[in-house]
Amino acid sequence: MKNSKSAVFRRQQELLSLLKKEKSIDVDTAAQKLNVSPTTVRRDLTVFEKQHLVERFHGGARLLEGTLKEEDLPTMKGKAQIDYEQKQAIARYAAGLIEDGDTIFMNSSSTTLMLLDYLHGKRVIIVTNNSNAIGYPHDPLVSIILTGGEIYQRRQSLVGEFALHTLTKINADKCFIGVGGISVRGGITTSVLPETAINEMMMRRCQGACYVLAATSKVGREHNFLSAPIDNISTLITCTGADEQEIQNLRDHQVKVIEIPYTVTDTPSKR
Repeated sequence: MKNSKSAVFRRQQELLSLLKKEKSIDVDTAAQKLNVSPTTVRRDLTVFEKQHLVERFHGGARLLEGTLKEEDLPTMKGKAQIDYEQKQAIARYAAGLIEDGDTIFMNSSSTTLMLLDYLHGKRVIIVTNNSNAIGYPHDPLVSIILTGGEIYQRRQSLVGEFALHTLTKINADKCFIGVGGISVRGGITTSVLPETAINEMMMRRCQGACYVLAATSKVGREHNFLSAPIDNISTLITCTGADEQEIQNLRDHQVKVIEIPYTVTDTPSKR
């Protein structure tokens, strides 16, 4: 377990957090703080250097300014409202693609969680690593299975070896993935390193269509960590107004793109 992919991702995320806080670190100090060997720290820094996140110097590294992207946290009221309305429109459309009897994967994004607002009258099993699904209102015909695992506090997502092991035991009919960014060049990306393994496993264990749900601000954008190349998905569901060239690029790479109109009145029905 110690050298599993999820353990490596967790350690690298801790090292990135240290870099973000300190801006510059030396290998020996980082190794002591993370309780790993200096060789392990150097190996991780080499990975970050290849990702153009850090600049190496003798005995350490410094974080390159502006390279470590964060999740979208809209600060302008108008933008936040637009993002929310788009997520509602996308989730409502995506819920219409789910059929009675389906087993689906749903990752930790806020957009995929909104599927629960629009799933009515269908007997569906949802497998998710989103701990926010606990207690989220939903139709009684919908069964929710949590992957279990370690809680990634910043997003309340479930990650790690236990979550991955759960997914290896399940085949899904459809998969719905929310992303930090999607582009032909960058693929499907996120700002949370431990979540990449979960997203990748969900797509791998899906026997049917893999859908990416993304507001227009995510289209053409690249985050730091790759979940999968663009070839791993069948369909992007977004809203009207996304970057036209990127939309065309995606279609040229055999990705079906569905663009949903959205309005301020697009709110879910309440039970």
